[in-house]
Amino acid sequence: MTKKEIVKAISEEIGLTQLKTKEIVQKTFDAIVDTLVRDGRIELRNFGVFEVKKRAARKARNPRTGDKVFVPEKFVVTFKPGKEMEEKVLQLEVQAAQSALAQQQTVQTPIGEANSGGNVSNVESGNMTSRPGQTSYPNSVASLSSHEGHNPG
Repeated sequence: MTKKEIVKAISEEIGLTQLKTKEIVQKTFDAIVDTLVRDGRIELRNFGVFEVKKRAARKARNPRTGDKVFVPEKFVVTFKPGKEMEEKVLQLEVQAAQSALAQQQTVQTPIGEANSGGNVSNVESGNMTSRPGQTSYPNSVASLSSHEGHNPG
């Protein structure tokens, strides 16, 4: 999502013009940056904490040449999400896991049905293999020997 999309969504929700909303959003961002520069930390309840931290100088290695390189200290902005944000992101993880599980269950078929569907099954390991050119799924074992004697034509 871009700042423009944020402005559009907010302006539609609260009934302000996009120009006025853009000004408010920009002033909010400017205030966050100014506070970080001045105080080094800004805490937004139910959202998170932005903080300026100093990274120490260090010696590094150039991966191309292998030469040692001195990297000077620098200041970086870190963000630690608040509880509400973490909980909502965790819900995303749970939903993604449930979706993946449901999708995996629809893709897998019992071994007895696999032979009638045209797929070759590997009974010893329980893994499904597919014909050449078909989509292969995780945990599948594709071997040329399992396709010997098969005439697709």
